Amino acid sequence: MAADPAGELRQAMQRLFRRFGALAADATPCGKPLSIAHAHAVMFLLARDELSQQDLGRELNIDKSNVARLCAKMVEMGHARQRPSPEDARSRLVSLTPRGKNLAREIGAASHSRFEALLAAIPKGRQATVVSALNELVAAVDATFHQSSDEEGEVE
Repeated sequence: MAADPAGELRQAMQRLFRRFGALAADATPCGKPLSIAHAHAVMFLLARDELSQQDLGRELNIDKSNVARLCAKMVEMGHARQRPSPEDARSRLVSLTPRGKNLAREIGAASHSRFEALLAAIPKGRQATVVSALNELVAAVDATFHQSSDEEGEVE
C-alpha cells in the first residue's frame, strides 16, 4: 500500500481534471465553446424540462449567485428562458429554448463519443472495474459532502 494514499488520490484526481480539460473556462472537454457548468445545465434541463434556479444550482452544486449568472448567460445566448414561479414570485423557473434543446443534444452526442473513446483506451477486462471504482468514488464524495454540510448546519 502507498505511504500516502490520500495524497496519491489527490494527485490522480488533479491529473484527471487537467488532462480531461475540466479546468478550461471556455470549452467543454468534448470541445464545445461553453463552460462545463453551461453544458451540464442544458443537458440537465433537457432531461428535466423546467427547474427553479435553486434546484438547478443544487443539481450542479453551485451557489445562488453563480447559478443566477449562469442562467442569465444561457438566456443571453438564446439557450434558455426564465419566468417567475407561479407558487413563489421570488423564484425563477428555467427551461430550454428549441436552440438550447438542440445544443443539449449536440453536447450529449459529443460527450458520448468522447467517453466511448476513453473507455476504448481501457482494456476490456478492466472497463467494468474502472466504472465501478469511479461510482464508489462518487458515492464517497456524496457521503463526505453530506457529512460536512450536516456539520455546518446546512439543509439539503
